[in-house]
Amino acid sequence: MKLAQFTRSLLRSAAVAALALSAAACANKPADSGATASQEVYDPLEVPNRFVFAANEAVDTLALRPAAEVYVVVVPDPVRDAIHNFIDNLLGPLYIANNLLQGDLQGASDATGRFMTNTILGAGGIADVASQAGIPNKPEDFGQTLAVWGVDEGPYLVLPLLGPSNLRDAVGYGVDTVADPVRIWAYAQDHKNVLVTRAVTGAVDRRSRVLKEVDDLKRNSLDFYATVRSLHHQQRQAEVENRSTGSATEYPEYTKP
Repeated sequence: MKLAQFTRSLLRSAAVAALALSAAACANKPADSGATASQEVYDPLEVPNRFVFAANEAVDTLALRPAAEVYVVVVPDPVRDAIHNFIDNLLGPLYIANNLLQGDLQGASDATGRFMTNTILGAGGIADVASQAGIPNKPEDFGQTLAVWGVDEGPYLVLPLLGPSNLRDAVGYGVDTVADPVRIWAYAQDHKNVLVTRAVTGAVDRRSRVLKEVDDLKRNSLDFYATVRSLHHQQRQAEVENRSTGSATEYPEYTKP
């Protein structure tokens, strides 16, 4: 099967899965019963979620956090910023596509402007020229697109290595992964090692940016799992609604899909 046919097949499968899983989520989630209930996180899989959460924390303690600490010490700030900018710029086409799918023409225009500006004037995205020019950076993923289309978030999930999510966002992550231009290019050119390098570098980069925040969160939480679940839900809602959480501490993004 040719790559184009294979990609189209995966996209069709992902779309069918999105519809099926989101329908199941809507059917299985109980109705809210007032303002208090609307703030709660639907977590019927709490026991297995806590197991995966503990495994993720072990990976973080043994590998990811130490790697991030070494990264901060060894790699100068300007180089770390350049790496972060480059990785983020690679996702530009997905940001553009999801803004268009959401019907947000201004967001699509900003995302296009950022991608073109940073790619051309920022040496392939190494320099964030767009931010200096005042073009806002508002990443959009397919999970947010599904939310705009009215798909309910479904049950809370903790994904292995990827961390906190929900059924809707897990499906969205799968669609974004299939549609990722870098992934399509890597498979077409048989450069799958590029994907591994990007994933590892991106994880270490994100973790390095929240070293203190995560430590503070753990130290001040009676139940770290519940704290992360609540903060993730609040921040995800804010991202879907394109607003600030209004809190000083954003949820650490190193565990987000």
